[in-house]
Amino acid sequence: QVQLVESGGGLVQPGESLRLSCAASGSIFSFYVMGWYRQAPGKQRELVATIITGGDRTNYADSVKGRFTISRDNAKNTVYLQMNNVKPEDAAVYYCNGLTPDSRESWGRGTQVTVSS
Repeated sequence: QVQLVESGGGLVQPGESLRLSCAASGSIFSFYVMGWYRQAPGKQRELVATIITGGDRTNYADSVKGRFTISRDNAKNTVYLQMNNVKPEDAAVYYCNGLTPDSRESWGRGTQVTVSS
């Protein structure tokens, strides 16, 4: 099973930018769709953005539309989440997810994003 490893989290001030990376141990095309989810303390894990690996179709949560961009680098087997104009409510642990055509899921261990001035 392809493993996913997130990186790029850290401390950022409101209004700043941050880029998260999700590196796959194998081809990202083993997944039909990949995405980013986040979970803040005391809250349920929620979808942030998804991307179809075999195309360019993307989907975003309303709360991040216009600020976050999901993308992929096939050669590097990596999916990114560019976070611009970060807000305090974006603070959470961000998880990378991959879903295979036969509905098997892979999750990374997460990367912490802290937003503080």
